[in-house]
Amino acid sequence: MQTLAAWLRCPNCFRELGAPDAAGRVLGCETGHRFDVNRRGYVTLLPPRSRVAGDSAAMLDERDALLSSGAYTPIRDALIEAVRPFEPRTVLDSGTGTGWYLHGLLDVLSGRARGLASDLSPAAVARAVRGRPDVDGLVADVHAPLPVRDEAADAVTVVFAPRNPPEFARVLRTGGVLAVVVPRPDHLAELRTVTDMLDVPAGKAESVEDSLTEWFGPASARHVSHELPLTVGLAHQLQGMGPSAHHMAARVEASTPPLPSSVTVSVDVLAFTRR
Repeated sequence: MQTLAAWLRCPNCFRELGAPDAAGRVLGCETGHRFDVNRRGYVTLLPPRSRVAGDSAAMLDERDALLSSGAYTPIRDALIEAVRPFEPRTVLDSGTGTGWYLHGLLDVLSGRARGLASDLSPAAVARAVRGRPDVDGLVADVHAPLPVRDEAADAVTVVFAPRNPPEFARVLRTGGVLAVVVPRPDHLAELRTVTDMLDVPAGKAESVEDSLTEWFGPASARHVSHELPLTVGLAHQLQGMGPSAHHMAARVEASTPPLPSSVTVSVDVLAFTRR
């Protein structure tokens, strides 16, 4: 509870949150706003009257299956290499999903760091904190003012997730690192040709850099690319784990049109320092 409170500010009045009750199951600010901490160890701090929804349990199941297979391990390795030189003690993972990328980074930091797993989906945050005493959990909307204290993080990581540049700059300490993973146009291109998965616009990395220029300067960039043998099972995971799952008409099958034999994973891992 104490470490969770140390990250947070009130989503209503932006005052720092603490633990006013002896049982440690409530967080509150000095103006009287109170928030229950879930028994699993995370707190929901969505803006008042918020109606947004995050990823479903089914989407997270597909993501778990894909990530545990090692298909995206080169991406996680590149993310770790981008962040590790900064030796962060506190890491905010925005849009954490299952927490797989955050867990890998904290494992490499060998107990010297804590993470805050933040996501719009309570089901995602519950998975990210499960069995990880070094991870605190927050249900929040990245498009709103973040319920995170000023300069609370040494590193902010964002993997295939939305960004809020001014808020990331506010919560990141001067000299801290923002690491962003964005897909390239050829990412999963073979699968996109036979499905209704969302396209990746050209120049996405450049667009991300432009959106960050006011608050961040470039630190490093790495292109990660590799091929995966494409099976119907892998196609289902790739379709079902991301934003395409919200709109796709039907999952691909082995029949018509035939599946390509392989699919390309292609992303940019970009690191920035706060100005």
